[in-house]
Amino acid sequence: MIRFIVNGKPVQTDADPDTPLLWVLRDGLGLTGTKFGCGRAQCGACTVHVNGEAELSCSVKVADVAGKRVATIEGIAASGAVAKAVKAAWIDKDVVQCGYCQPGQVMAAVALLAKNKAPTDAQIDEAMDGNLCRCGTYPRIREAVRAAATALAAKR
Repeated sequence: MIRFIVNGKPVQTDADPDTPLLWVLRDGLGLTGTKFGCGRAQCGACTVHVNGEAELSCSVKVADVAGKRVATIEGIAASGAVAKAVKAAWIDKDVVQCGYCQPGQVMAAVALLAKNKAPTDAQIDEAMDGNLCRCGTYPRIREAVRAAATALAAKR
C-alpha cells in the first residue's frame, strides 16, 4: 500500500509501485483535471506539484510520491494567493483557446510564481518551456504570468 497526500487529503493506493502517478490520479482517484498528453514527459499536460515542485506525473512512479504532498489542478484552483492571481490573469488575458493544456500550464505558472514573484520573460519562458500549447497561446500565457506577478507584487 502506498500512502501520500493529494490536495491536502491522505490517500492510499494498491497500484503497482511502477504505475505512473498520472494514472493513479486519473483512474484511481478520479482527478481528471490532470491531462494525459504524450505519456513521455514532453508536453506538460500532466503537470502536478510534488512537495511544491512542478513534476510531470506521467514520468513519476507512484512509489516515488510515498509520504509526499501532491497537488493537482483541482487542489490549487481556489486556494492560495498565487493560484488566485494566476487564475485571474488567465481569465483577464483570455489565455485559453481549446483548454486541453491549460491545467499543466497553470500548474507550471503557479510553481514558478511561488518561488519567483518577479520573473523575467526569460525565466517565464524557461519555466513554461516543457508545456506545449497546440493552439499557440504562448504570448498570452507569458502575458498572464507577468500580470499575475504584477498582481502579487501589488499585494505586498
